[in-house]
Amino acid sequence: MPSTTVVVVTWRGAAHITACLDALAAQSRPHRTLVVDNASDDGTAALLAAHPSKPEVLRLRRNTGYAGAMAAALDKVDTPLMAWLNDDAAPAPGWLATCEDTLGKAPLAAAVSARLTLADGTVQSTGVRLTADGHGADLPESTDEVFGFCGGAAVLDVEALRSVGGVPASYFCYYEDTDTAWRLRLAGWDVVSADAEVTHQHGASTRPGSVQFHLWNERNRLLTLLRCAPRQVAIRQLVKFAALTLVLVLRGKPTAPNFRPILRCRVLGAIAARLPRTLVERRAIGRRATLGRGAVWDAWAGN
Repeated sequence: MPSTTVVVVTWRGAAHITACLDALAAQSRPHRTLVVDNASDDGTAALLAAHPSKPEVLRLRRNTGYAGAMAAALDKVDTPLMAWLNDDAAPAPGWLATCEDTLGKAPLAAAVSARLTLADGTVQSTGVRLTADGHGADLPESTDEVFGFCGGAAVLDVEALRSVGGVPASYFCYYEDTDTAWRLRLAGWDVVSADAEVTHQHGASTRPGSVQFHLWNERNRLLTLLRCAPRQVAIRQLVKFAALTLVLVLRGKPTAPNFRPILRCRVLGAIAARLPRTLVERRAIGRRATLGRGAVWDAWAGN
């Protein structure tokens, strides 16, 4: 039996899913491949059916985003490890073996982040750092231990993932990796980085910088803080976001999408609607935690 189920989430991925599957077929370590198709309507299903590697396919009735698809896949995983892989990512042949071996040498680690490199050779991410104001930001520099993993290419311990509540399916897209890593750290697990090479097109299925991109990012960052951060940090960042929104309303419309008052008001509306549920989730995360929220924040925020 293989140790890892590699989960590839795709939505309208006809332009790049074949390259991803070709790279998985060339891996040096045996694995199970599960493709979650978010109701693609561009011929992706036919490409999956015709690929010689014959991946297992879980086709969803609607687009649930990256987070929703990963949550659906977790219920189907029966291996000790689960890899998260974007459909526009092509891992080097030794990617999976390196990630598995890195986890095997770090008994307290529940996740390992790969090195994602863009087509021009620029390193996009070796993991995720936590900024002083609670953003999850890609870390391009190599380091053994990182705050979190980049969901574009990572391998996680399934039992640990399930024990901290799984994947936040309602996030749809973005910050599901930072939120998951934060909960793992609160539960006492480590997250490490490995020199496991993956070429990444980045944003092939979404449009980084678009209004929808910023809506998901801003909303999910605040939800993650409300779920995982110390209370005073979460309140401070929420108040700061609301105050800046008010200032922007009074001053007029800026050009940057994430500073547009309408978008920011939509974010605040979404937070308000989800607040009761989010506070319930916060308490559940606290009950599972073995480390204090303040201890994790002090160790990683701004470092």
